[in-house]
Amino acid sequence: MSDLGDRTILLTGASRGIGAATARTLGQRGAALVAHYGSHREGAEEAVAGIPEADRLLVQADLSQGGAARSLWGEAVAWRGRIDVLVVNAATMPTTQFDGADEDWDEGWQEAFQVNVLEPASLIREAVRHFLEQGGGTVITLSSWAAQRGSAISSLAAYAASKAALANLTQTVARNYASSGILAHVVAPGIVRTRLSEASAAARGGVEAVNAALALGEMVPPGEVAELIAFLATGTCRHLTGATIDLNGASNVR
Repeated sequence: MSDLGDRTILLTGASRGIGAATARTLGQRGAALVAHYGSHREGAEEAVAGIPEADRLLVQADLSQGGAARSLWGEAVAWRGRIDVLVVNAATMPTTQFDGADEDWDEGWQEAFQVNVLEPASLIREAVRHFLEQGGGTVITLSSWAAQRGSAISSLAAYAASKAALANLTQTVARNYASSGILAHVVAPGIVRTRLSEASAAARGGVEAVNAALALGEMVPPGEVAELIAFLATGTCRHLTGATIDLNGASNVR
């Protein structure tokens, strides 16, 4: 398929999980891809291996550092002179124990909001300004069902709150810039079978116990999230802008 052959896409967090699956899918659909990674370059290289060298660019940026997103955006735009779609996927999931040390609590909240909200906000701002100049574009952000209902794990409160903030920002972009041709979508997965989810499942009795509590009896495959992102990146369903799209196998029906 080549339905994204006319798109240059910036994807954050392309080295693992949803990001790696999305990088592969976008490449298969013909997109020119700027694949961001934090520290795991090998994972990013593997994810984009099937994309022709002329159609891929790897860019490293540590989103825990202020200003990293602006530098990332600058490198991405310089590659081909334009970005058509921004996919904000990179995230961190620090634990913040209610009964833990004050220092750990403060560090966890600061890390969650720096990586999951503040740098993505700067990146989205750069994208909006760029899209206004070029007559449109698409922002896709990865939130979570935890942003809507709170986390089932008390120590992930900062993560859930950060994902709610990101979703709200995306909705604000959708409402204010739809008439300028800027589409903005929130993808809110349930529990996706990733390294982070497998690790957090330990606090809930393990992977099998988590699967048993889900309507489909399994975590969401990363590839299904990637397929949804690829569809949204086509821009073919403009009136879906502003929507939060649930992807949880009927385990959380609104």
